[in-house]
Amino acid sequence: MNLLGPAAGLALIAPTLAKLLWRKELGAVPWWRLIGSVFGVCAVVTLAGLVLLGNDGKMLTYAAMVLGCALALWWSGFVSKSR
Repeated sequence: MNLLGPAAGLALIAPTLAKLLWRKELGAVPWWRLIGSVFGVCAVVTLAGLVLLGNDGKMLTYAAMVLGCALALWWSGFVSKSR
């Protein structure tokens, strides 16, 4: 549970803030879709950091999680919407 806690927290906070900041642009994108994509990417990054670095909680893993979160929001909110 603690391993995926940061991924779950980021998956709730980031899409909520994105929907508030880009109301018009993200109005048609469901909130649960953004949450699902962010959580999936952050969980994979956390598990990859655990495997590659040997333990969780490294700053490199958290930095990669933030980058992955931004890319997941961008992709599911802006890129895939236009297709």
